[in-house]
Amino acid sequence: MKSKRVPMRMCLGCNEMKPKKELIRVVKSKEGEISLDLTGKKTGRGAYICRNIECFRKARSAHRFERAFACRISDELFDSMEAELENEK
Repeated sequence: MKSKRVPMRMCLGCNEMKPKKELIRVVKSKEGEISLDLTGKKTGRGAYICRNIECFRKARSAHRFERAFACRISDELFDSMEAELENEK
């Protein structure tokens, strides 16, 4: 029997390929709103990070989210996403 292929995505923080289900999606909607997508179902451009808060901080300091979405992201938005990520655990 053929095994099902597991979709893999790269974490913006640690740059490791991991199964999509293990990662958290950060999404930019058509309106330009950026938010955490804990369900993985929101529409828009997505980027992925590990559930580890250190990966989020590393991706933030290296401006990887801004590069992935081709826009400037405010510190207030980063702070709110970091708080939401810490509360998610």
